[in-house]
Amino acid sequence: MAEKRVFHSSQNLSPEEIKRVLFEKISEEKTFFLSPKAKDKFSHLSFKKDRVNVISLFSGCGGLDLGFELAGVVANKGISAFDKFKDKNEWESIREKSLFNIVYSNDIFEEANQTYAKNFPSSIFRDNTDIRLISDFPECDLVLGGFPCPGFSEAGPRLIDDKRNFLYLHFIKCIVQSNPRVFVAENVSGMMTLGNGEVFRQIVQDFSAAGYKVFYKLLNSAEYGVPEIRERVILVGIRNDLNYNFSFPEATHGKNKKSFVSLRDAIGDLEENPGEYFVGSFSKIFMSRNRKKGWNEPSFTIQASGRQAPLHPSGSPMIKTGADNFI
Repeated sequence: MAEKRVFHSSQNLSPEEIKRVLFEKISEEKTFFLSPKAKDKFSHLSFKKDRVNVISLFSGCGGLDLGFELAGVVANKGISAFDKFKDKNEWESIREKSLFNIVYSNDIFEEANQTYAKNFPSSIFRDNTDIRLISDFPECDLVLGGFPCPGFSEAGPRLIDDKRNFLYLHFIKCIVQSNPRVFVAENVSGMMTLGNGEVFRQIVQDFSAAGYKVFYKLLNSAEYGVPEIRERVILVGIRNDLNYNFSFPEATHGKNKKSFVSLRDAIGDLEENPGEYFVGSFSKIFMSRNRKKGWNEPSFTIQASGRQAPLHPSGSPMIKTGADNFI
């Protein structure tokens, strides 16, 4: 009979035990680095000499990639980040002017890859290979990605040796091989507190050891004009041979600044006619927290699962009736 694997809660370990578990898991994960099952598929990437060529890891449906494309259009052509496009065709005619040229995306989640394919140019090499089985990456200018977060999330069991906690090592493997000038990684706020902060310190140390000055900050998207309260840790790495110190932009919305962008600002046209709606089961803990924001507020964090989706802003607010219980 196979031995049952025992995972360790970060709440039950001393700092010394946390370090021991981290080093054990890191050593275990590195066994994939020279996997005999590795696949190399990078001989026909669409590089552009006058653009910043980008590798996207853990790309999902492409939210981070799209943000970079938009920022790259603003940087290269000077248009506003909040300009609206009449339709997809107009955006397609503009996106090729972006400073950032995505050449490769990787995610093991096939449904996310299908969505990515519908919304990004076919010139991008889309790969659903397990990142642990990729033996080599090409050179590029920028690597970006949000390595998996369920093991860090405060909404989960927060197990110190959850195998997903260590997939960031394959992000590091990529930057060591690709030698980009810059990398950008993002994750949930819980990454900073797991194991009393020891996990995050190890992650920063590992990225630094790969040859980068690492800058990080916990940002809230609502403070930058997004109609959603979404806290994420952003890590920016600048290659050590570059004489540049990165600084995060100041918040533009919130206390003593512009008002937050509200749900009415963003989707007010859906107040009377919401259109399509979610049909299916809800999470068993759906009623354990407030799921409704008013029209004059930014949304709660939009989670990946529809079973945790916020409610439509119209109608009566949810009422707390007890610990972890709303109606």
